[in-house]
Amino acid sequence: MCQMKIVLKDGDLEEVVLENASQRQATDDGIMGSALFEEPKFIRGANVTGIDFLRNRVTVSRTSTKASRESDHIA
Repeated sequence: MCQMKIVLKDGDLEEVVLENASQRQATDDGIMGSALFEEPKFIRGANVTGIDFLRNRVTVSRTSTKASRESDHIA
């Protein structure tokens, strides 16, 4: 099975938002990720900025600083 890590990048800082993500969906408001045995996580105001298939990693960044101050993860 091909599961990926979803990493939120903010400047030089990186935060793993979800390990072993089996699904990632882009919406108008951000990115929704889910894993098999965890609650889905929503990253408001985020866009995919990179996908590394060799490292099984999806990098996302927020489009505005206002969104980063609002609710980060919504199940």
